[in-house]
Amino acid sequence: MPPEIVDLTHRIAVLWRQFYWLPEWAVVAIVVAVFTGAGWLVHRVVFSILRRLVKNRDLFWRGVVERARQKLRILIILIAIGFSITVSPLDPDPSASVRAVLLFLTILVLGWIVAGAVDMWAIVYMRKFNMAAEDNLVARKHITQTRILQRAAIILIGAVTVALALMTIGAVRQWGISLLASAGVVGIIAGLALQPVLKNLIAGIQIATAQPIRIEDAVIVENEWGTVEEITSTYVVVKLWDWRRMILPLSYFIETPFQNWTRETSRLIGTAMLYVDYEAPMDRLRAELERICRASSLWDGDVVNLQVTDITDRVAQVRCLASARSAPVAFDLRCEIREKMLAFMRDECPEALPRDRMTLDRARALDTAGSPGPA
Repeated sequence: MPPEIVDLTHRIAVLWRQFYWLPEWAVVAIVVAVFTGAGWLVHRVVFSILRRLVKNRDLFWRGVVERARQKLRILIILIAIGFSITVSPLDPDPSASVRAVLLFLTILVLGWIVAGAVDMWAIVYMRKFNMAAEDNLVARKHITQTRILQRAAIILIGAVTVALALMTIGAVRQWGISLLASAGVVGIIAGLALQPVLKNLIAGIQIATAQPIRIEDAVIVENEWGTVEEITSTYVVVKLWDWRRMILPLSYFIETPFQNWTRETSRLIGTAMLYVDYEAPMDRLRAELERICRASSLWDGDVVNLQVTDITDRVAQVRCLASARSAPVAFDLRCEIREKMLAFMRDECPEALPRDRMTLDRARALDTAGSPGPA
């Protein structure tokens, strides 16, 4: 404790001892109550001034002031209590201990205020982007970056704040230094225990900068299709097609290959496979596919094509391609193409349906041999 403050405390103690007719604890309580009430009034005045200063400013400053209202009240009251302890007749040693605790709490509240400002900045910045838009690639990019960096900044601010607060308590600081110096094994174990946390923290920074995934990206992970619902500082929540949630660590998306269907754009080409007979009229099937796509509100008007991609010993494999504006729409368009192409082959083009030729050849051979019977 600086000698000036100790000397001031001694002088004030001598002054307050003139009120010998009151017990010391009562005088201390009265002084603390008076200063606390004064701090409450100062907070109301300061907050009114701040509110007027930011009245015509942008949303960020207005939001910061509103969010800091309770925190600022706690901060001013802590400062007021510190002054009251200094001028009260409390003995120097207890007074120094109380002021140390108040300084510890003040640093924590200051970190709390800074963290609130970071949260407000993130909220204001994300309001600029519309996630409900049809083509929301830019919005997803910026919102993903903002959320990851926001959480990383909160963790960093919290760590720095706690470290600065602990540095104000000499006993705790010395205990920590002694523990690390005398027990290196504990430090190694702590480092190994923190390895997954640090690994995911670094992976989060990589995801925020390189962006292999974004919020609402359509991905295939662990052979499951879903959309990225949430990205935290340690894990990613993927909402699967049947509303299940798959929880994956951030490092998974850095170390493990996965499919991202909306990496550069939300548009996607959907594929529907058909198996038809060798005698299927491909021109008619191709014309029917184009008619189905043009009549569908799911098609984006870009890609439509029909190709024979393989031939087996019984059927020909036909691939129908059609583009859509997003992955969920492409899935619905693929289902619609399958249903309507199947109905077309069944009702209007039965020669395209697969047939068993061995049965037909056997029946033809029996007819040639003059087999009896109505067949």
